Amino acid sequence: MVLRYKLPPGYSHPMTDVIGTLESADPITVRGNDGRVVTVSADQVIALKVLAARPIRVGDIRNLEIAAAAGSPGTEQARIDGWLLRIGHSPHDMDSALPLGEPGGSASRTPETLAAIRSWFADRGRPTTLMLPDRLGIAPPTWISGGEGIIFAADLDNVAPTPPQFTTTIDDAHAGDSLTRVATGTIGSADTMILASARVAVSDAPDGRRWAGLLDLAVADAHRRHGIGTLICTDLLGWSRIQGATHAYLAVPEDNAAAVATARSLGFVEHHRYRYATAPVGA
Repeated sequence: MVLRYKLPPGYSHPMTDVIGTLESADPITVRGNDGRVVTVSADQVIALKVLAARPIRVGDIRNLEIAAAAGSPGTEQARIDGWLLRIGHSPHDMDSALPLGEPGGSASRTPETLAAIRSWFADRGRPTTLMLPDRLGIAPPTWISGGEGIIFAADLDNVAPTPPQFTTTIDDAHAGDSLTRVATGTIGSADTMILASARVAVSDAPDGRRWAGLLDLAVADAHRRHGIGTLICTDLLGWSRIQGATHAYLAVPEDNAAAVATARSLGFVEHHRYRYATAPVGA
């Protein structure tokens, strides 16, 4: 169930959403996925609708991962037998090999392919890490698995609407052909204090969907739990809607309870999971 309702005067946004379970129709009360309970009068309600469960297909996972890879291209890329290899500015920044597959097929897991992947990373002085989304890849035998994350996703029609004015300062720039736009948002001032910052990347998936990926969210310690993180994310998603985005995603480590709660409070739901596998030392 998604409830969209008006906010009282004085808020930065005229309306907001909560996604959860309808507990009462009089007054309208929704228990959000993050546990909070919202009760509003009938004259505050803008929309109230049921969200149908939608099965996640392998193609859905691949399409989202392709869009996400376009949104975080790193500094160098290569393709080997259906794997996308990329490195970032520094070790462990985003170094990984992702099994996106060849057109109409999956990524190879032969010893020769894995050796070529390891050689590519070794030539650049980086360890070899595989990022393995659900149903797209499994860890090779003897490789060490560890570190699980969740990809949350949302239809932008089900998250907070585009505000008439942005509280967030948004600095945007064009990028390459596959990546439509990328923007950095900040709340606060470099002359005083940056309260929060985040990035958003808008990129296209092969199925025609345009995705907005929320990245690198950071909120100053003294200002956490005051809604600032939600505010900057909502503004960046609103900006993404203006760029033509229809859906959004957010990657969160499974053990980061605060980030998981933020994703759910924004209206995101779990799309799929991923895990990492590292090559055994000396093998």
